[in-house]
Amino acid sequence: MCDESKLADWAKEAISRRRFGALTGAATLAACASGESEGRAQPTGLAGLRERGVNFETPDGRLDGHFVQPESGSHAAVILWPDIAGLREAKRNIARNLAAEGYAVLVVNPYYRDVTGEQFADFAAFIAGGGFGKVGPWRARLTAEAIMRDARAIADWLDRQEGVSQAKGIGTQGYCMGGPFTVWSAAATPRIRAAASFHGGGLVREGNPVSPHALIGKTEARFLIAIARDDDAKAPADKTALREAASAAGRPARIEVYAGNHGWMVADSPAYNAAAAAQGEADLKALYKDALG
Repeated sequence: MCDESKLADWAKEAISRRRFGALTGAATLAACASGESEGRAQPTGLAGLRERGVNFETPDGRLDGHFVQPESGSHAAVILWPDIAGLREAKRNIARNLAAEGYAVLVVNPYYRDVTGEQFADFAAFIAGGGFGKVGPWRARLTAEAIMRDARAIADWLDRQEGVSQAKGIGTQGYCMGGPFTVWSAAATPRIRAAASFHGGGLVREGNPVSPHALIGKTEARFLIAIARDDDAKAPADKTALREAASAAGRPARIEVYAGNHGWMVADSPAYNAAAAAQGEADLKALYKDALG
């Protein structure tokens, strides 16, 4: 999983070449900066899409995020849980690309209990700015129970949005620390019918009753669990435990080791692997097509 030693290995490359620094345009940053509030939907620059910053009440406070959807029609919704660096342009771009395929996508600020909006422009800024030290206290609050409360509140909010179909299922996808959040979300509400974890950390926590692998049977979802090859090398038994849990629960699940290292799906990550990311995106779209209606 993504830990301090991993980011230390990345630091030189990430800081010397901010791979997608040009993506953090002033207009988008202004829309999603600290103090983000419910805004009027604006064109994304991609034909047929609109987007806005949003915030709404949850049992734990006012959650904020970024919502992207097709301009017309009624569509399945998706909850996107970011990695440790949180809400930023790389994640908004993932949402835009998915919305262009016909989904209404909410990128969540997972740290909303403590801060509002974007905190790091990209992974280079996270590393250079001592990100682990900053997010540590925020991250500690993201327990299984907290994420389940969030998931129920988010699903309820999505179902009340214009352009979201209640007849279709909700999908959820997460990266790094967001990987476990997808399983917890699916266990929290039957509205979530598809869950995809990309290089997720902590999916198997033996002896823990809320370990994601132990909760697969509490869901009504199909799963895509995409494991980084270096994570698999460190914990090769995890994929077996996940497969056995899904099989025992009778839940459809694709559990696969991909040809990319931890972070391969994320464009501003030093581990970004375009070919492996394209495969992950194709597999995600196939999951949603089969599961969401």
